[in-house]
Amino acid sequence: MADAIPRVTATPAALAFIGELRGRYGPLMFFQSGGCCDGSAPMCYPVGEFTLGDDDVHLGDLDGTPFYIGAQQFAYWRRTQLIIDVVAGNGGMFSLDNGTGRRFLVRSRLFSDEEWRQLQDAPP
Repeated sequence: MADAIPRVTATPAALAFIGELRGRYGPLMFFQSGGCCDGSAPMCYPVGEFTLGDDDVHLGDLDGTPFYIGAQQFAYWRRTQLIIDVVAGNGGMFSLDNGTGRRFLVRSRLFSDEEWRQLQDAPP
């Protein structure tokens, strides 16, 4: 079943950090764009403080927190499962993880051939 294969998932540490940030800021959302600098990190915002474009793709939810990706980046990473983690460091300038001493990080893995076949039948 295609919905059993998440396009985005998170480590337990990232889920706990999302919970902390949600407790401080309320409902959250993520956006992953391509490019350099802050644009290559998953950015965490309060819901409503980041405007999505018509072509942005909803990859899934992390403990109820929606995760979106830019269409061009999705085209590049479409065969890849994104795994959101948290590490020591500074977050993106506009991301809620900035200033906490921790930051979100994208890890990834390629979908297996069977997973990819299933996902092709259920695009995001």
